[in-house]
Amino acid sequence: MGLLQMKVPSPGESISEVEIAAWLVSEGDYVYKDQAIAEVDSDKATLELPAEESGVISFKAEEGDVVQVGQVVCTIDTSAEKPKDAPEVKKVDHPVSENETPSAPNLQSEGKKTYATGHPSPAASKLMNEKGLDSEDVHGTGRDGRITKQDVINTASSGGGGYEPEGRKTSREKMSMLRRKIAQRLVAVKNETAMLTTFNEVDMKPIMDLRKKYKEAFAEKFGVNLGFMSFFTKAVTESLKLVPTVNAQIGDKEIILHEYADIGIAVSSPKGLMVPVVRNAEKMELHEIEADIKRLAIKARDGKITPDEMTGGTFTITNGGVFGSMLSTPIINPPQSAILGMHNIVERPVAIDGKVEIRPIMYVALSYDHRIIDGKESVGFLVNVKELLENPEQMLFAQEDPSTMFPNI
Repeated sequence: MGLLQMKVPSPGESISEVEIAAWLVSEGDYVYKDQAIAEVDSDKATLELPAEESGVISFKAEEGDVVQVGQVVCTIDTSAEKPKDAPEVKKVDHPVSENETPSAPNLQSEGKKTYATGHPSPAASKLMNEKGLDSEDVHGTGRDGRITKQDVINTASSGGGGYEPEGRKTSREKMSMLRRKIAQRLVAVKNETAMLTTFNEVDMKPIMDLRKKYKEAFAEKFGVNLGFMSFFTKAVTESLKLVPTVNAQIGDKEIILHEYADIGIAVSSPKGLMVPVVRNAEKMELHEIEADIKRLAIKARDGKITPDEMTGGTFTITNGGVFGSMLSTPIINPPQSAILGMHNIVERPVAIDGKVEIRPIMYVALSYDHRIIDGKESVGFLVNVKELLENPEQMLFAQEDPSTMFPNI
């Protein structure tokens, strides 16, 4: 058939460039149609690039290169014969567990050195000559130990192959495009918005008691666990109906009010912070919210999330409590105007009906853009969230009789 030019496909609307995060095969390998050959980073997600046809691959871009959507990154010689010793790429039929990340097929046996081991890429070779470095001075971190341009930069910046005292070694790791974009946006928020934060505390005992009583029946009926995040999401969507400016954003010379609630749930992933979006959360019941959050969190953690699933949110919830945070000031996720921060639950002495009791308390924080949201609105919103969380029965049952929803309790 000839030489096939593989171009970078568009990963999503408004994305014009991506970064070659890693080649999953080596130069000159025989690849199969639909085999994952590379990972590419956009400013929203990491995606796999599949081979369009079977054949011998030749790279036109190095790891770490930023390339435009539509640019040729490799060619595949489809007329090349399949080597007799080339292993087949077999699909794994068993399901992947929640704690397991599918791995790309490895066409080289583990630990086996290839011609690429210790050899520089063309760009790396040129830079090594300029820096006066030999292959022995540089540790290759590319596919099969290949020396990349970034490896040479790291070695040169740390003094080449010189002596490093024991216990005082340093290492450098290139920031992914996703991490760089996050950094740029966070700095922009601090510089371009009038961000303030208001705080409150929530007595979590009512929710904890409700979960303890109904969690088994809930899981049996709906197939998902009854977690805290669904209560917080529901409380937010109900409060947004009362204070719609918290769900708005600033346009050029206007305020854009959303009549729907697309709630972003901030999750930590190996690639950095990601914010998948639960669409039309205002129409969902608790079990529907739980199922959607679980689906999106697994996809984000496994690197399968798509850019479309992380764009268009109108409000964000972040939970630093899973890492032990007691109190924080969350940063707004632009172009949104507010973000709710959850924290850890700690038993604290509180006054209940004139008596001191020990209750599980969570501090909550609402960061908001004061250009569009007044103090009265922000405080009122957070107080309403607090009141709903401290009276969770109405969120769980709505207008339904508990004995009808869970007849065995």
